[in-house]
Amino acid sequence: MSKIAVVLFNLGGPDGPKAVRPFLYNLFKDPAIIGAPAFVRYPLAALISTTREKSAQANYARMGGGSPILPETKAQADALKASLAAQRPDDEVEIFIAMRYWKPFTAETAAAVARFGPDEVVLLPLYPHFSTTTSGSSLQAWAETYKGSGRSRTICCYPVSEGVITAHVNRIRDTWDKAGRPSHIRLLFSAHGLPEKIIEGGDPYQVQIQATAAAIAARVPELSDWRVSYQSRVGPLSNGSGPPQTLRSAWPETKVLVC
Repeated sequence: MSKIAVVLFNLGGPDGPKAVRPFLYNLFKDPAIIGAPAFVRYPLAALISTTREKSAQANYARMGGGSPILPETKAQADALKASLAAQRPDDEVEIFIAMRYWKPFTAETAAAVARFGPDEVVLLPLYPHFSTTTSGSSLQAWAETYKGSGRSRTICCYPVSEGVITAHVNRIRDTWDKAGRPSHIRLLFSAHGLPEKIIEGGDPYQVQIQATAAAIAARVPELSDWRVSYQSRVGPLSNGSGPPQTLRSAWPETKVLVC
């Protein structure tokens, strides 16, 4: 019998209005997000988190006051544990969650895994697309904090895996069917934007996003008119795709089905 720890990594999100500002501060002080020296990055993170607090709180209020990311990740963890228990009945498998910018923080989870004493540690970022700002940052934080036992291996990225593509295709077809299968539809893929300089530095995120969109679009040939757009632009920095396309400004004469 082996003791296996599976660590699910995700961004994290504020669990209530009071958590919005510290969550934003943690996000923007990460050198993977803003690559400035600490004496510049920390005050800048404080400024951004303060000025964006109210607008971010309003957005989270639409979702019940906080981010749904932790409850949804816990549901994924429960489903994964049940599946692994059925596949590996002779092993002791535990699933842990490590959020990057809000609770449960990486250090807290690393300590819990160390107490578990695993023989093997599987590091599983829940980002299908690799970026230094997401999976890379999470894995770096883990390497800096985990001091426990076990052989470690990482599941990197899976932008065109069958499960990812099929899940998107099913949701798109279901939404299109519920809308009455209208014609003249533009399928709009919305992904989080990155500063252009990060992409130019070799980050594979944009290439993998485009590969996912192309693989999904190929499975929905009826919706042949599709585009990739980027959201959450920060300051004067361009998105990885060059000039950003937004949901509001893109093609007002065309109905848009958003993925």
